[in-house]
Amino acid sequence: MRLLLISDTHSRALPGVVWQAVDDADVVVHAGDWVDEAVLDSLAGRARRVIGVYGNNDGAGLRARLPLVARGELGGVRFAVVHETGGKDGREKRCAAAYPDVDVLVFGHSHIPWDTTAPNGLRLLNPGSPTDRRRQPHATYMTATADDGALSDVVLHPIT
Repeated sequence: MRLLLISDTHSRALPGVVWQAVDDADVVVHAGDWVDEAVLDSLAGRARRVIGVYGNNDGAGLRARLPLVARGELGGVRFAVVHETGGKDGREKRCAAAYPDVDVLVFGHSHIPWDTTAPNGLRLLNPGSPTDRRRQPHATYMTATADDGALSDVVLHPIT
């Protein structure tokens, strides 16, 4: 199962390379801060499947349509998606305690790519933002494969 991980699109137009990744993916995972419902509508109209959550910059319309935390099993891998996880110090321990029943936690908010594994095996992934790089050298997104209970081929893609 091919996955596209994005976050923090902030209602900006998605780059062409991201739309190509949408077309290639079996599931698009969006970790919040859509800002405009039109982004959700565009992704939902084009992607095979979208799993998403609302973020701190999302208004009532998006909050009515999306959960604070989304969960799903993809390719036998148990996922949770959330926008915010708090500060980077202690993140692995904090998230392992908060999400003991999942294999992978996808999150956003910081616009800073992140890929670590907690001592209990929880994989934490933040794809950064494909539209708002903030203090990062590039805007980014991630792709991965979930198959037979394992996550593989996790790649952070810079948009140059």
